[in-house]
Amino acid sequence: MSGAEQGSWETVIGLEIHAQLATKSKIFSGSPTAYGAEPNTQADLVDLGYPGVLPVLNAEAVRMAVKFGLAIDAQVTRRSVFARKNYFYPDLPKGYQISQYELPIVAKGFLDVMQEDGTVRRVGITRAHLEEDAGKSVHEGHAGVSAIDLNRAGTPLIEIVSEPDMRSAKEAVAYMKKVHTLVRYLGICDGNMQEGSFRCDANVSVRRKGADKLGTRAELKNLNSFRFVEKAINHEVERQIEILENGGKVVQETRLYDSDKDETRSMRSKEEANDYRYFPDPDLLPVVLDEVFIEGLRARLPELPDQKAARFQQQHGLTAYDAQLLTASREMAAFYEDVVAAVPTDAKLAANWVMGDYSAFLNRDGLEVAQSRLTAAQLGGLLARIVDDTISGKMAKEVFEVMWADGSDADAVIEARGLKQITDSGAIEKVIDEVIAANPKQLADYRSGKDKLFGFFVGQTMKATGGKANPALLNDLLKKKLTP
Repeated sequence: MSGAEQGSWETVIGLEIHAQLATKSKIFSGSPTAYGAEPNTQADLVDLGYPGVLPVLNAEAVRMAVKFGLAIDAQVTRRSVFARKNYFYPDLPKGYQISQYELPIVAKGFLDVMQEDGTVRRVGITRAHLEEDAGKSVHEGHAGVSAIDLNRAGTPLIEIVSEPDMRSAKEAVAYMKKVHTLVRYLGICDGNMQEGSFRCDANVSVRRKGADKLGTRAELKNLNSFRFVEKAINHEVERQIEILENGGKVVQETRLYDSDKDETRSMRSKEEANDYRYFPDPDLLPVVLDEVFIEGLRARLPELPDQKAARFQQQHGLTAYDAQLLTASREMAAFYEDVVAAVPTDAKLAANWVMGDYSAFLNRDGLEVAQSRLTAAQLGGLLARIVDDTISGKMAKEVFEVMWADGSDADAVIEARGLKQITDSGAIEKVIDEVIAANPKQLADYRSGKDKLFGFFVGQTMKATGGKANPALLNDLLKKKLTP
């Protein structure tokens, strides 16, 4: 599809994010929620929908939902109601899902999301409601049939529904990452996308630029990685534009993204709310919250990502973009502050190394901060040797690689490899004099106006000192020596 064709259309995206709450038991029963158990060993009679059993609300799930509402400046509903969402599917043994509909526990909040270009987009959050998860249909290893694992049935979820405020797949991913960061800071969800505890559905439509009316949307189901969210949305946008450009009509439906084929395909026509025949669950009382309960949770909220980023800017002199990167996870932010404690005079140097070499090595080896091969104190010790001119930045990279490989401290590596920087001006001057004497033609050319030859003399001097000359001192001395 040509850029001109896409350029005349506007993409409209809203996300429905499902975050599995980190409670030890399910939302309406005492069954455990631990991941990875043998199929159907963590579901009791309530989860299985046996006649006569009654659900009992997990108070911890309510606390977690309220914490999320407070963190997004939302209205925490003083009286919320659970409803039955009726549909028939093999992994839903009761024939209905307990959710919230007309009166959710959280309503009307927002998140400010920084984009790659540094601009900020405010994304409205329509609602966040509590509900139970369904079971899981298993197809692998069961030729010709589907198996059902009900371990996940009844696991508490908070479904976070955004306004259709995003205009590109990249914006949608940035918003999803921000929500992912927030729920992990709050400690209400582990954010593990591989295990399905953080996933989303994307509502995607297109309309002519300048149009007020929204286009017909398709819902992309169960996207469980940031990369797949971006690819699925981009594919769906192209599909819809192509249909409309050819005079067709987009059908409102639910679609599945196939990551192997990089395509979306139709699952079923999109249901409306009345298809689910919502009505208040007669077995559950309304959830009534008082101000003491809400304000008590507000007082115990941790420092949130935006607050931490603002503090990093003010306290450590970082740019807004760097502060956002360093606070993208609670663990990385804590690691950075521990590194700064070792080099308090150069917080920017610490930021550059944590975002640069340190993060690059974590990514290369597929590690999280908790699995890091270096402690913050070790990295801080390395940076302290740069600050006190023991080694140069270039030498530090060599030292860092050795430290990462065997867990050594910086001082031990520097000593063992003889990597101390030469900061004796007399010793450096002597080498410079020798280099100049050995290269009279280059000296004459430099003095006749060929300024680029300065780099030649720097390189020759560095070579002669085994790369150990202090770069700043070398440059100053060389400028004086080369000036006639």
